[in-house]
Amino acid sequence: MYKPKEYFIHSLLLILTVIATTLAGGEWLYGKSILGKEKGAMTLEYFIKSMQFSIPFIGILFVHEMGHLLTSIRHKVKSSLPYFIPGWLGFLGAPSLGTFGAIIQMKSFVNSRRKFFDIGVAGPLAGFIVAFAVLWYGFTHLPDADYIYQIHPEYLDPDFKGHAEEEGYINLRLGYNLLFFLMEKGLADPEKMPNMYEVIHYPFLFAGYLALFFTALNLLPIGQLDGGHVIFGLFPKHHRLISLIFFSAFVFYAGLGIINPYQDISQLLIRMPLYIGFLYILYRKVSLPNDTKWAIILLMAAAQYGLAFIFPTLEGYSGWLLFAFLLGRVMGIEHPEVSGTREMNQGRKVIAWLAILIFLLCFTPQPFIFE
Repeated sequence: MYKPKEYFIHSLLLILTVIATTLAGGEWLYGKSILGKEKGAMTLEYFIKSMQFSIPFIGILFVHEMGHLLTSIRHKVKSSLPYFIPGWLGFLGAPSLGTFGAIIQMKSFVNSRRKFFDIGVAGPLAGFIVAFAVLWYGFTHLPDADYIYQIHPEYLDPDFKGHAEEEGYINLRLGYNLLFFLMEKGLADPEKMPNMYEVIHYPFLFAGYLALFFTALNLLPIGQLDGGHVIFGLFPKHHRLISLIFFSAFVFYAGLGIINPYQDISQLLIRMPLYIGFLYILYRKVSLPNDTKWAIILLMAAAQYGLAFIFPTLEGYSGWLLFAFLLGRVMGIEHPEVSGTREMNQGRKVIAWLAILIFLLCFTPQPFIFE
């Protein structure tokens, strides 16, 4: 089915991605880098240790993509092998995960709602099962509480906080999603459980957390994302409206706090038109009359501004705006049409609602908070 050249290219990308995520893992877990010097240098010992992060993380992504691929083969839909995209940015001095994810390209036309649904839902369901297992292991096999001092011996210094402020330390706090919270409370030993600033140093917890993050992104009920396929399968006559509503809610939350009446007037005069222009860019490809687009955009900006007036500390998560841009401008928020809107069978409906439940369990409103 696939040529030897294809196997070679895809295997090479997978290997490079494992190497890149291992390098990134060394930076997150142990503060070690191949560009570091002396104590901060990545040695072979720490490279191998960092594979405790990269193998489960990439393994979960691999299972996710294979879920898509094997289901497409089952339905005789021609698809590419998974393209893993390495993305280590340590040479720029920037934090990264070592990968920009993985994709499979469908090469044949799909004119079946059932096939779209099966192929779309198989990936996140398969990946979620493995992510759940990784997190279960991580929560039930936590190292002793003094493990963190092996990585951060400076924490033993009572004056460390002052030094951190002077030296410009950046703290990253991971936000909770419902599943991570429930598993922590139900499985972890409270005396060993790290706070959300330190989870990045625990390879299985961090890999599982990131897997839940990517699972939730894929299951957003928008356009041609896996969650969009689910909604298209459940509600074929209303999927466009549902996708538009969820996209608008996603953008609304992401943009909360960007414009507010408590900003300096000169700053507001710059931010307001730029933000409204950005919103128009997001909606430009949506198949709505232009006046309807402007009505949505202006109503959204006015509502965000009004809420900021009532609740001055209310903020969304501006990091989602980049993903909203990719959805609005690159992937699109509308699903391809197919012939026929016959209702799915009961089994597929159950799987669809299970996928929606998984999305609710995995979605993190504020996943990465830099302080």
